[in-house]
Amino acid sequence: MVATAAVLREQDFVLSSLAPGPGQKRLALAVVVVLLLAYAAIEGPLANVRLPGSEAFFPIYATAMFVNDAITAVLLFAQFSILRSPALLAISCGYLFTALMLIPRVLSGVFLLGDGLEDAVWLYVISHTGFPVLVIAYALLKEVPRARPWAGSVRMAILAAVGVTAGVVIAAAWLVTAAEALLPRLITDRVHFSPLWPYATAIPTLLSAGAIAVLGAHRRSVLDLWLMVVMCAYVIEIVLVWFPVPARFSIGWYGGLFFSALSGSLVLLVLLYETTTLYAKLLRAVSAQRGERTARLMTGDAVSGSIAHEVRQPLAAIAASAAAGRRWLDRQPPDLAEAQAAFEAIATTGRRANALIESIRAMHRKNVATRTFVDMNELVLEALDQLRGELRQDRITVQTDLPQALPGVSGDPVQLQQVLVNLIANAIEAMASAEGPRELTVRSAPHQAGGAVISVADTGPGISPQDVDQIFNSQFTTKSHGMGMGLSICRSIVEAHDGQLWVTPNRPRGAVFQLLVPAAPPGRAAADAGEGLRT
Repeated sequence: MVATAAVLREQDFVLSSLAPGPGQKRLALAVVVVLLLAYAAIEGPLANVRLPGSEAFFPIYATAMFVNDAITAVLLFAQFSILRSPALLAISCGYLFTALMLIPRVLSGVFLLGDGLEDAVWLYVISHTGFPVLVIAYALLKEVPRARPWAGSVRMAILAAVGVTAGVVIAAAWLVTAAEALLPRLITDRVHFSPLWPYATAIPTLLSAGAIAVLGAHRRSVLDLWLMVVMCAYVIEIVLVWFPVPARFSIGWYGGLFFSALSGSLVLLVLLYETTTLYAKLLRAVSAQRGERTARLMTGDAVSGSIAHEVRQPLAAIAASAAAGRRWLDRQPPDLAEAQAAFEAIATTGRRANALIESIRAMHRKNVATRTFVDMNELVLEALDQLRGELRQDRITVQTDLPQALPGVSGDPVQLQQVLVNLIANAIEAMASAEGPRELTVRSAPHQAGGAVISVADTGPGISPQDVDQIFNSQFTTKSHGMGMGLSICRSIVEAHDGQLWVTPNRPRGAVFQLLVPAAPPGRAAADAGEGLRT
């Protein structure tokens, strides 16, 4: 089952199974129309025009045809090696047969082996009979069990097919040469065909028409479509050679050679074009896959960096509370009440760290965050309470302006609190080594368009003008030990809440980070408030 599924997936990218699009069908129809117009022109006003004969023309033409048909056969054998379809093996042998048949035709017609041109003419009839037969075999083999590809060795199958085809060509050349006395005469001199010529070419003409009918009844792929065009060119070629003037070096004869060259080149051109197109699609797919892989790696780095950045502060708080609890227990007598308070702080901070991790994972998974009614003033006070140890340690004065009339917002309280903690922690760190007054000012105010604006102002060194545009970029940091993740995460969270986060200079020094969270729609706000009360 796995092998069959793999083959079916490969078929979507192989010419013999690729369904023709509207453009392909229009192009094929246009080619047939042009062929018919050319045929009408040759059979009409140009029918009686004679051209000078050149015996050197045919070897040049045959060499070009041999190269075309041989390359087409190689490409089709390559497709057989992928799909293992007996039908592809048959059509590959068809093009190989026409290529190899050109060798005895040239040897007979130019070097006059056997009866010279008579043998070359019979070899032409055999060649144009064998190819339609193999095209019909290709069309019929596509219907016999399609889900069962060639089970044997592909290399041995190709070698056997090449050997059998070469053997048939050698047998045909030997038969025509050995039995030339028994065969009817198809050419009277080096220019004119005999009256039997139309009857001899009737068989390949009917077989070519039958191939068109069989392909039309079972047409499903680009290869089928263009083989129908090739068979149309075959029919026109054979008719041009004997009607209205069955003679060599006539306009019809040269036109037949042109149609023969065209029929031999059509499938090759389509194979090369489609192969190039599919190769370009493959390159784009590989490029997209690499881009997706890079994005996954970057997302993984962002997740790990986000967790490392955000969990660092809760871990530090847990370590500090644990150390404090141990000191309370080491007292004589132990202060159990203070120790219990320290341990409760550890538990609370641990739960907050776990909530932070889940919040970061949800943010990077693009999940819809759990939104409830949020009081931003309450979140500000909780964030300041979490960082009171750092504020006390760095001797930072805190001023708050939190009006009670602040409108509530709808959002994820863990994520919004994460933003406030980051902004306040950054302000503390900015003022830790600053000289002069260390003042942290946190204000909240209603926004004129609805929602709440929270500003966090510090008296640190501020942000240089050249860094303002990059301060929220991932991996950008002005700290010697920073990761460049905090503000990037904050902006992502705020934008996920349809809000804004920006920075302005503080006067006379420092920076002011402002956070705008829009108010929830009235119905949503009421529902979130009710949910918050139930919780």
